[in-house]
Amino acid sequence: VRTHSLYLSLPTHTLTSTATSSSALLFHPHRRPPRRSHPPTAHLSPPSLHHHNPMTPPPPILHSRSTPIFLLLALLIPAAASIDIASVLSPYPDFSSFTALLSSTPSLTNEIAHRSSITLLAVPNAYFSSSVDVTRRLSPTALADLLRYHILLQFFSWSDLRRVPPAGLLVTTLYQTTGRAPSNFGSVNVTRNPATNAVSIHSPAAYSPSNATVLSLVKTIPYNLTIVSVNSLLVPYGFDLMASETRPPLGLNITKALIDGHNFFVAASMLSASGVVEEFEADEGGAGITLFVPTDAAFADLPGTVSLQSLPAEKKAVVLKFHVLHSYYPLGSLESIVNPVQPTLATEDMGAGRYTLNISRVNGSVAINSGIVQASVTQTVFDQNPVAIFGVSNVLLPKEIFGKNPISMGSKPGKSAEPPRASLSPEKSPDTEAQPSHLSSPPGIREDIKSAAGGGGGGGGLRILLSSLPPSCTVLLYLLV
Repeated sequence: VRTHSLYLSLPTHTLTSTATSSSALLFHPHRRPPRRSHPPTAHLSPPSLHHHNPMTPPPPILHSRSTPIFLLLALLIPAAASIDIASVLSPYPDFSSFTALLSSTPSLTNEIAHRSSITLLAVPNAYFSSSVDVTRRLSPTALADLLRYHILLQFFSWSDLRRVPPAGLLVTTLYQTTGRAPSNFGSVNVTRNPATNAVSIHSPAAYSPSNATVLSLVKTIPYNLTIVSVNSLLVPYGFDLMASETRPPLGLNITKALIDGHNFFVAASMLSASGVVEEFEADEGGAGITLFVPTDAAFADLPGTVSLQSLPAEKKAVVLKFHVLHSYYPLGSLESIVNPVQPTLATEDMGAGRYTLNISRVNGSVAINSGIVQASVTQTVFDQNPVAIFGVSNVLLPKEIFGKNPISMGSKPGKSAEPPRASLSPEKSPDTEAQPSHLSSPPGIREDIKSAAGGGGGGGGLRILLSSLPPSCTVLLYLLV
């Protein structure tokens, strides 16, 4: 009985020696157990104790006391943490200029934090000084794209780089995922010289002047991140370093473009009253802008639980900026966008990772998801580089302001909004009839228009708006007030 108790309580790795010594005791020539005429009952005695061969190992134990230890160790293993690239590079003062450049683009560092299995090509200070003037001229979006070109979406250990075939490897960079790189020029060729074992990185475009040589290994976090130093800043093929400095702004009057679109009178009045339209027009230079403007019907479909008029002025401005991307995307680029999560102008004001839009293709249309509301692109209002304006079927409400629960609109999310029925023109109607009920002002619009008329500046924003409207639309806005 004592042997049986000991046998069942010891861990697996001690069973062999215990069983051997137990067998030697049981089968001692002077202590042989009496023979039985029937086999032992399995539940009364351990298996094979009475007919056990001393040379046969004991049967396996299904459970042992070491099992909880393995479970505890598994629980103690931390989950993969996000990458704080600035913190990883901070112990290396030779890369301070490159690190500062990364830190100046919070949208990019946020992208890196949510990536794994990447290789960063970092430029040391000694090789970076010649590129400082170039990077200072770039707009924030162009600078972020230039740095994205230095992030390979493949993990290369130092030994992996030394095994690159002489013919080279085509590797995708983070810049390729933006959809702004023509063809595959957002990728790089990684090649190795078999004679010198030197690893070079250059554009896949023939005769591209931009190339760099790998100098040394800086840091490796196995299977997650490798940082290697290179002797030059890489420039993607076709990337215009002088664009933000020399290209004149388009000078588009966004409010007038919306009024000419006929379905966006409410949005035009809100933009004019808020003052953010001037900021949008100032961003027409550089990388350009893309606006997703809700139709009048989209505002009319807002549920009663959504109260725009209760928002302070700064939050109304954030909601409007939430509808704008700080980059020019024609419709074709939106349809083929690789990186679905896009920062907005509100992201730049409120911090990385917040106020982002998810852009995808659903049922043949471009769908835009705010996290609680989904809208679809219903029409192209204006498209000329560097400005694109698209009509969307719903007002994009940020979850950071309106909560995380999905909001049901008057129409199904993603359903194309019907254009509002316009009133008869004066020459076709002797008198002005009441406007259709579905064109009545949604929550907050009357207050926005009144504040534009009675606020500081003498209502200059509203006067600009009214001066651009046809007579019938002026009557419409008058009735809204």
